[in-house]
Amino acid sequence: MTRPDQTPLVTFAGAGPGAADHVTLAVARALAEADVVLHDRLVGPEVLALAGPQALLIEVGKQGFGPSLAQETITGLILGFAREGRSVLRLKSGDPAVFGRLGEETAALELAAIPYRVLPGITAASAAAAALGQSLTERGRNKELRLVTGHDAEGYSESDWAALARPGAVAAIYMGKAAARFIQGRLMMHGAPAETPVTLVENASRPEQRICPATLATLPQAAADLSGPAVILLGLAPRAGATALLEHVI
Repeated sequence: MTRPDQTPLVTFAGAGPGAADHVTLAVARALAEADVVLHDRLVGPEVLALAGPQALLIEVGKQGFGPSLAQETITGLILGFAREGRSVLRLKSGDPAVFGRLGEETAALELAAIPYRVLPGITAASAAAAALGQSLTERGRNKELRLVTGHDAEGYSESDWAALARPGAVAAIYMGKAAARFIQGRLMMHGAPAETPVTLVENASRPEQRICPATLATLPQAAADLSGPAVILLGLAPRAGATALLEHVI
């Protein structure tokens, strides 16, 4: 499918946390119209099923600690298909602007003078908090929200641990399972109480979603029990009224 004006267009879009009904209408339309869909490994089959019959689906990896294509290879695929005049959809899990390397890929398109657009998606922090019946921000509790990521302990070295350890602080920690003990140690070193609530949400929004309420003291053990992608919500516990959402609690 080529646009009427023959100008190739690249769309960067967020597939949301996993469930197809979390995909926005704009992203669903982009999936239906794209010639080529370059998608993250974590984008599920029910989302990819929204692609049109003409679409070439190519998995490009990007899963924490799993095999993936080099960023240069992914960028090269985007540029190559776009230069052929094809409509390209770069589909990222969650939101493309939240730890999605969006800037690296758009910079390459700007250098090549290839037009693009960005369609937002629901990020894992929002889906995980919704599963708890919680608000990420709340008057009188926290005036800021921090989104933190790192593939290993070294990735967290520049975090403001003193701020994260303050009473009432709320943070969503992406890709933090393997560094759970390091996170625990840094937070307690900076004064966070061992009883600070922490909730891990595995496979947020998917049928296999699991909610694991914990505390800072039990964080490493809770993280070790999870095998799928998870977000750690520091400072939040499931609300008592969200009982219907806690069927998968472990």
